[in-house]
Amino acid sequence: MTQYRLEVADVVRSYGSEYLAEHGDSVSSEQRRVLKAVSACRTVALGGHVEACDRCGHQRIAYNSCRNRHCTKCQAAARAAWMEERSAELLPVQYFHVVLALPDAFGSLALQTPRVVYAILFQAVAQTLLEVAADPKHLGARIGFLAILHTWGQNLMHHPHIHCLVPGGGLAADGSRWIRCRKDFFLRVRVLSRVFRGKFLDLLKQAYRRGALQRHARLGPLEHPIAFERFLNGTVKTDWVVHAKPPFGSPPQVLKYLARYTHRVAISNDRLISLEHGQVRFHWKDYAQGNVHKTMTLAATEFIRRFLLHVLPTGFVKIRHYGFLGNRVRKTSLATARQLLGVAESPQCGETQREVAIPDALCEDSLPPCPACKCGRMILVERLLPQRVLPLPIPTVVPWDSS
Repeated sequence: MTQYRLEVADVVRSYGSEYLAEHGDSVSSEQRRVLKAVSACRTVALGGHVEACDRCGHQRIAYNSCRNRHCTKCQAAARAAWMEERSAELLPVQYFHVVLALPDAFGSLALQTPRVVYAILFQAVAQTLLEVAADPKHLGARIGFLAILHTWGQNLMHHPHIHCLVPGGGLAADGSRWIRCRKDFFLRVRVLSRVFRGKFLDLLKQAYRRGALQRHARLGPLEHPIAFERFLNGTVKTDWVVHAKPPFGSPPQVLKYLARYTHRVAISNDRLISLEHGQVRFHWKDYAQGNVHKTMTLAATEFIRRFLLHVLPTGFVKIRHYGFLGNRVRKTSLATARQLLGVAESPQCGETQREVAIPDALCEDSLPPCPACKCGRMILVERLLPQRVLPLPIPTVVPWDSS
């Protein structure tokens, strides 16, 4: 018999009501929707269908997914489709992973006005990389890159930062040649850190002057311009964290690595250990102590609070493209880059598949195999309508034996 595997949804179903009773006044509409979606995902609440083997008659029920981007169970399909699109955009050059993070001092400000502060973070990162790379003293090229927003650390605390995947080089200003960066070196981290700091602070000041930043509760004193200026001055005393990791290997390795970041949520189910007596235990990696693997125990309501810290505003785009990989110029820029690099043009992503695709209903191979007899195919025999059910607390979940 297969042992049950603890999920984030289990914690939400068991202690979500308790959390809302304690903190309901501070829970946003987006956070409430996430709690509802996560708890209902792949249950009778969303409906589903019954499949049966066309040979042995074995049946199974498959419930529908919530498809919420914060759900731990709904990212695999979205990630696979997105990665397939990106595979046609890789260039035969080395790729660098650059991470730019906000200091902890901006955490409360970002949580109160996430749409504004996260947009400023993206803008500051883009301006920094594009301008430093375009400077002849550094690279002197027009680069392109992919940027992904993460708002969490391994302990689920708020830690906004952006992961960037950057090809090692760029197009000359006139588009006449491809300019490669030095082997195993992209741009100077200290330069990136200081430019990033200046860009972000300047953009934040502009948002403050036009009244776009909320400052409630303990941030109330920042309503006064002098206090806000003093707050900003305190953040410039140290260099801001910027990491530029070594380049990757082949394009498939780049895609595999990128898949770890694109559609990730704050915590995955496989990091959970147990839910006992109102306490959640999970694995985490302490980067400050040399990437040591540790175990953390939190009250279930505190676990939910930390999980909800990372719910993004509705419609906010957390994966963005810049430079020659920007949406408007990507097609022509990649064609130019491949020509300059002397490689064949890649087909438009998905075109070949769409031209020869056979409708699923006509393709026997598209039906999943029977898990019982291994010979037949599972076909749809009944659709199940969504049902209104009261969420029942799950029983205590014992530690999962990963061995």
